[in-house]
Amino acid sequence: MKLSEIKTVFQNELSELYSKSEIEELFSIFCEHFLELNKVELRQNLDKNLSENDSKKFSKVISELKTGKPFQQILGETEFYGMKFFVNEHVLIPRPETEELLELAIQHIKDSKLKVEGLKILDIGTGSGIIPIVLKKYFPEAEVSAIDISEDALEIAKRNANFHKTEINFIQKDYLNEVFASAQTDNDVYDIIISNPPYIGIDENPEIEDSVKGFEPNLALFSPTSDALIFYRKIAIDAEKHLSENGIIFLEINQKLGKETLKLFHNFSKSSLLKDISGNDRIIFVKKNKSL
Repeated sequence: MKLSEIKTVFQNELSELYSKSEIEELFSIFCEHFLELNKVELRQNLDKNLSENDSKKFSKVISELKTGKPFQQILGETEFYGMKFFVNEHVLIPRPETEELLELAIQHIKDSKLKVEGLKILDIGTGSGIIPIVLKKYFPEAEVSAIDISEDALEIAKRNANFHKTEINFIQKDYLNEVFASAQTDNDVYDIIISNPPYIGIDENPEIEDSVKGFEPNLALFSPTSDALIFYRKIAIDAEKHLSENGIIFLEINQKLGKETLKLFHNFSKSSLLKDISGNDRIIFVKKNKSL
């Protein structure tokens, strides 16, 4: 079967689920993955005859895409912050909003008066490990820890850390129901606390697309209680004791609960609600200035 014929099958089989431009993009993604053809090479090789094995790979992809399964899970990997990360059904697929969170964090850390050597960073609810790994890449002299309740998620996070040759202290713990993050003591103090915790309220469940709810871990999407801000409440309380003087907090939040989330950090010297590139309330920035 020629590549052009596979492309036609792609378009016919997926037309009810995806737009023409989305199908074009998906086809090029899998051609690059299976055949190592970029978009220019793809256009030049549409008459290329595929092996039976490659044809079967494309047929399998079509079947999986028709179920609504995200293409990143089919590939087993995704790109985030210009880096390759492994993903599966146990971790969230990284979103552009989290890239904005990291851009903000990296810039503020660079601009802060905090000493980078020995800087202690904690990521709460790490999932695939994208946040601590990117931060460790930018600040290799920092001590970076990451906590998650899911053992399956941490397996992927450790695989990503090994792939990027980054040393991260991964901690498996139920953050909401146990003492703070350290595996050894509850007296640890961090200079940076960053988190993209589950922040979708249970009442918002019907609004979430089936392709998300059906394939990504609900544990990482939805608040475990009727309180959509439960993680932020605990972070605010813990930070009073476990955030260093001049320490900073960076949080990705539910765009519908920006003002409510910001109020939780009124005890800190500086707290701001920031919008993402789409104009949605998306990030909370908190600073704990040293007392005079």
